[in-house]
Amino acid sequence: MNGYFPYPYRPCQEAMVAFIRNAAILGRNAVLESGTGTGKTAVSLAGALSAAAGTGRKVVYLTRTKSQHRQVAIECRAISANIPVVSAAVQGRGTSTCPLMREDRDLQDGSPEELSKLCSELKKGDGSAGGCPYYQAITAESVESCISFIRSSGPDPEEFRDYCQALGVCPYEAVKKVLPYADVVSASYAFMFDPRIRSRFLGWMGVSEKDIIIIVDEAHNLPSYLRESETAKFTRHALDLALSEARRSGDPDVGHGLHASDVINAVSDILEEAQKEYLRRENDLIPPGYMEETLMTVLGMNSLGLKEVLAGLYDAGSRIAEERKSRRKLPRSHLYTLARFLLYWMECTDGSHVFLVSGGDNPALEAYCLDPSDAATPLRICRSSISMSGTLAPLQDYCKDMGLWEADTEEFPSPFNPDNRRTLYVADVSTKYAELNSDDGTYERLRRYIIDIVNSVKVSTAVFFPSYAVMQRFLEDGLAEALGRTVFVEEPGIGNTELMDRVMAFRCTAGSVLICVCGGRISEGLDFPGKEMELAVLVGIPFGRPSARQDALISYCQARFADGWGMAVRAPAVRKMRQSIGRLIRSENDRGIAVILDRRACTLDGLEAELTTDPVSEVKAFFGVQE
Repeated sequence: MNGYFPYPYRPCQEAMVAFIRNAAILGRNAVLESGTGTGKTAVSLAGALSAAAGTGRKVVYLTRTKSQHRQVAIECRAISANIPVVSAAVQGRGTSTCPLMREDRDLQDGSPEELSKLCSELKKGDGSAGGCPYYQAITAESVESCISFIRSSGPDPEEFRDYCQALGVCPYEAVKKVLPYADVVSASYAFMFDPRIRSRFLGWMGVSEKDIIIIVDEAHNLPSYLRESETAKFTRHALDLALSEARRSGDPDVGHGLHASDVINAVSDILEEAQKEYLRRENDLIPPGYMEETLMTVLGMNSLGLKEVLAGLYDAGSRIAEERKSRRKLPRSHLYTLARFLLYWMECTDGSHVFLVSGGDNPALEAYCLDPSDAATPLRICRSSISMSGTLAPLQDYCKDMGLWEADTEEFPSPFNPDNRRTLYVADVSTKYAELNSDDGTYERLRRYIIDIVNSVKVSTAVFFPSYAVMQRFLEDGLAEALGRTVFVEEPGIGNTELMDRVMAFRCTAGSVLICVCGGRISEGLDFPGKEMELAVLVGIPFGRPSARQDALISYCQARFADGWGMAVRAPAVRKMRQSIGRLIRSENDRGIAVILDRRACTLDGLEAELTTDPVSEVKAFFGVQE
């Protein structure tokens, strides 16, 4: 491959590079699963860059989280030892990229849209909000310095930020200036899959969709990410904030003799009535036309009149946001957000979305996206796309979800010794709701299994629960104390910095226990090499909780792909479990064992779990501990 792969080939790697290169040269979509140790980042970059050589095309490497951008920079630096490759990482506005956000705490909870609007105002420098000194410091000389830096050093995002900080310039604005000179640009999913951001992103790079090769890392996350990005939700709390804003602003006129509070109160009544009429569980379906028809009835107008009123609400919210922006505040308006929600709701169809009401402490109305294929359009219109993950099978399910009907697909096994990892399961317990809450002793057997397995060997261990609710039940019952070891917990809602501090403490505390959730942040994207994690206990199967949302997705997948439960429930659960088990083996010398505490494991293809009647003895034997 003319030196684009910078390391000695492991088994399968040369074939993977060729597979990716051929797809990119032919302008095709490629979907592949590759096991631990196949070096997906280096392999995909080598294949895509060799295909792009001499064409002027760029490689856009998309990741789910910012932390993965660093690995892209590392691999590009390795490639550059043989062939010059320039890489850059673009990240959204945040405390790591915007010096003003670091200085002003009021800006730190702003949405990307709010920050973008405020930033645009400050860049003008001639309004009442003033200017941004870090933007004004960007000169032709500083841009040339940044370009030279990325060419010579191939910095990761943190290194580029520090370089910009030393220059006194804004890292977010500076990186936009260097993107035209980069061969590889790493970015989060939103930069390609949010249409409003995508057009600007392509403009910064100076290319069209036809001139890029997209690599999607951890692609198993993409379908759910796109569904959520196309879902709109408005809560009771948000309605209360909108009403307070309307009162503070003199209750703006929105047309047809109505005020903002009239619309807010009408939506509040709809939420309340929908709960009474349709809600029987956590969330339930409401008829597709329920919102629009009820609003027209309550407000006394036809469809055109309703749209005019919502446009009036949108304008009122925009004026509030503009006034805040002029005072150097986040251009936030709850009226604006409500108007956008209602207009979006009315555009959704019952083919692409279902409409839900949910209860609880903060009830909500929600238009939930079933079909993510429209949002995946960039994969189909770019020069070529490469979707890859260690847990993407069944590949055809992913292709169907993304609308990649003629994609090239391939599965590549891990080159590591399969004997280094074992996966076991027991057949006398389950976390199925009816069994976990029955009187047959299932809960106590599960608790006893966890304690006995973890305490059987003094190795660093992770216990993965199927949900925070199940995890909390065991913790409240004294599980952490019963383990007799140092325990770290992935709590719901914990900030990323605090979570990473706990993960680092776990890594540095030999023989400790990490209690977390299958499908959570710890189970994906974090490496625990060597002895940092050698034992994983999976408490049950992480099937989604039964709900109208899940039922609708099952029905959609059944109608469109004739595999409702498999695509909507089984495949995501297996992927979560495989991701969790995959934390054990991150290099050719790692060894680890996983125990699944659920009899249903035998029904799930892809886990390759062996039945055991004595998991404690099996775990001891794996680590050579004498009985």
